[in-house]
Amino acid sequence: MTHSIKLTSMILLLSVASVFGQTNDDDAVLLTIDNNKITKGEFIRIYMKNNAKDAQIDNKSLNDYLELFINFKLKVLEAQNLGLDTAITFKHELAGYRKQLAIPYLTDTTVENKLLKESYERKKVALRASHILIKLPENPTPSDTITAYNKALNIRKLILAGEDFGKVARENSEDETTKNILGDISYFSVFSTVYPFENAVYSMNVGDISMPVRTIFGYHIIKLTDRINNPGEVKVAHIMVLVPKDAKPEDVKKAEDKINEIYAKLQANQDFGKLAMEYSDDKSSAKKGGELPWFGTGRMVPEFELAAFALIHQGDYSKPVRTAFGWHILKKIDSKPVGTYEELKPDLQTKLYKDSRALQSRISFVEKLKKEYNYKSNDKQLTEFYKVADTSLFSGNWKAEKAAALTKPLFSIGDSTYNQQQFANYLEKTSKKLKIENVSQSMLITYIDEHYNKFTEEKILAYEEIRLDAKYPKFRYLMNEYHDGILLFDLTDKMVWSKAVKDTSGLTDFYAKNKNNYMWDKRADVTLFQYSNDKIKDEALKLFDKKSSKGFSNDDIVKMETKKDSSALKITENKLFQKGDNPIIDKIAFNSDASLNKVYEIDSGKHQILVVNKIVEPQIKTLPEAKGLVTADYQFYLEKNWIAELRAKHTIIVNKDILSTIK
Repeated sequence: MTHSIKLTSMILLLSVASVFGQTNDDDAVLLTIDNNKITKGEFIRIYMKNNAKDAQIDNKSLNDYLELFINFKLKVLEAQNLGLDTAITFKHELAGYRKQLAIPYLTDTTVENKLLKESYERKKVALRASHILIKLPENPTPSDTITAYNKALNIRKLILAGEDFGKVARENSEDETTKNILGDISYFSVFSTVYPFENAVYSMNVGDISMPVRTIFGYHIIKLTDRINNPGEVKVAHIMVLVPKDAKPEDVKKAEDKINEIYAKLQANQDFGKLAMEYSDDKSSAKKGGELPWFGTGRMVPEFELAAFALIHQGDYSKPVRTAFGWHILKKIDSKPVGTYEELKPDLQTKLYKDSRALQSRISFVEKLKKEYNYKSNDKQLTEFYKVADTSLFSGNWKAEKAAALTKPLFSIGDSTYNQQQFANYLEKTSKKLKIENVSQSMLITYIDEHYNKFTEEKILAYEEIRLDAKYPKFRYLMNEYHDGILLFDLTDKMVWSKAVKDTSGLTDFYAKNKNNYMWDKRADVTLFQYSNDKIKDEALKLFDKKSSKGFSNDDIVKMETKKDSSALKITENKLFQKGDNPIIDKIAFNSDASLNKVYEIDSGKHQILVVNKIVEPQIKTLPEAKGLVTADYQFYLEKNWIAELRAKHTIIVNKDILSTIK
């Protein structure tokens, strides 16, 4: 089991729900371990998370959980006594979790909710658009920007004057991906493109030609070609015949002939999944009968996506469809509409936090913090940086020593003040080589102003972040649980999980003392054969009839049948089956009428026959055979003994009077 999976399980075990049944004595001490006091409130929070909200609290479940809670606290205490909470790796991991958990607390929830609602409304609509891109360099100068804008504007004038959009896109667009398909980017929905592009296209009517739209890529001229209700998501299987980009004409023709042959087999009612496994060049999906994950608009190439959403009923399959990858036949497995806002909110929120539009919420939140903590800025002190700014800011060589004389306060937030030297160090740290020529004074001033805004935002958010524990109990509880959960994982891994795997002598000794617990049930020794045609099958059946009297082995029979054709008969599997492993084997081998060495035909379509060689009576599994079960039991044994040692090592006092008040 991986670290992340085990830790997640522990965090779920220890997660804090909303406080249930709070009373005035929540601060009363319920449990004392040595000098460590645990309150009733802490215990209730964790207990209620691990039980249904409407569950009745009974003495048995309460006492049982208390024992688990004590075990948990003992392990965490032991980890702290061993200094695991001071390890650099621990601190780094906890800091990573804290950074993620703090995100929802460092945003303006009003703005965030507005953006989420906007995202959901856009999610319900799918748009199709074409665009023409005029690129901008990574760090454009004003001259670069004006030149690109005017070029985009002139292209728009051509289209408005009657030029075909697709033709103009092919001749002028700098988007190499779409220019050869007339600028078409097919159907898409929210979070499929950068936010400025999305804002522009969702405000357009079908047929509109936009003004130049600025994004991080450059300027876009957009034409909205369709607006539909979002069909949601679809799940399909496909059979693919690959056509490489550099394929010769004869190979292209062979691929087309092959997909048509497969299509003919489907029309003759052959199984789609079996055909996918046998013929599809998409090997990752072929082994699953061609099945693909769920997808929505904007996830697949246009031709594939259009064919998928055109399938109406489950089980329907398409005619061969050509894409840039080759030929496909699609089969509809299922579809689902766009979910409700509440259903989609977690996913929308995750995407929002990763998207540039989250900047709106962060900026608004920073402005609120400025008011809350009485932010004061000295703009005059900032202007002194204009005098020490030079082109080295754009070459990555600017040094803080250039501002050595600047030591005055720049701004204050709450009880913290940040001075010019701190900003100078920030400028040095963030200075990097940029591809910019002819740097002007106005560009230097803009650079200083932009970095000052980033610097103040960073410090204000950091000021708030260190206060989250005090401001938000729920955040504090959750951080405590991650703190304890990581410690619990690290120490349990050392004392139980990894120890059970590495301690081979201990594992062997444990197995020797408990091997009667690891038994095979009655098993059937079975050999599975595959034959090439019915003639070979009939010949093999005759040989199997003589198997006992002639003393033939299975290998002997295969050798006899493959003298002329090596693929005539082959053994595909030879193994022991317990009852329940395989329904076909169960029916044949564990039947009271079952006969040893009798041949059974199990799948004429796959040309398969099997022979039950013998029935093996119950026997003890070897250690390699039972390794997984033995290791799990050994881990349980180690943990049980470890808990006993910890309980003997510490003084544990439960306040029964306080426990009795939990109802």
